[in-house]
Amino acid sequence: MGVLSSRNPAMTDLVIQADAFAAAAHAAIDHRRKYTGEPYIEHPREVARIVASVTADHEVIAAALLHDTVEDTPVTLEQIEDLFGPRVASLVEQLTDVSRPEDGNRRTRKAIDLAHTATATPEAKTVKLADLISNTRTIVEFDPDFARVYLAEKARLLEVLKEGNADLHAMASMLLVQSRQRLYEASER
Repeated sequence: MGVLSSRNPAMTDLVIQADAFAAAAHAAIDHRRKYTGEPYIEHPREVARIVASVTADHEVIAAALLHDTVEDTPVTLEQIEDLFGPRVASLVEQLTDVSRPEDGNRRTRKAIDLAHTATATPEAKTVKLADLISNTRTIVEFDPDFARVYLAEKARLLEVLKEGNADLHAMASMLLVQSRQRLYEASER
């Protein structure tokens, strides 16, 4: 397992169950990280660890673990609510992209998702900040060409995430600046 240290007070039965459920959901479709091939669950676990560094709210940490299950696996919001309660399900819903391929090109879809995220609660925005931090590190390291597009999208996203945790917002903002600098320096070589 290993999402959080067993000595961490945020390690509750709910968090343990969310970790096991998310791991099983992603494993059932052999979901792997795009650039590394590692089991996908490592990403939600990293997001949960980042969230747990700023809150001990076990429902928010559980939502961090489950944040990609509805979007990326056959799991439904109803299943999340049945197993983890209405608050966790609501947080997962707020973290799930609502756009569909038929909505248009990437720019159009991201604008739809941005509008959805703008209405999220501060807790959901905190998880989204942790997700942004995790994804930015990976994308910049492994796909510098796509990273340029991704970082522009994330700059717009940061504008609507200001109600999330202030420390994570500052970290994500600094990471955005550092990542742009890294890409610039790489292009100058």
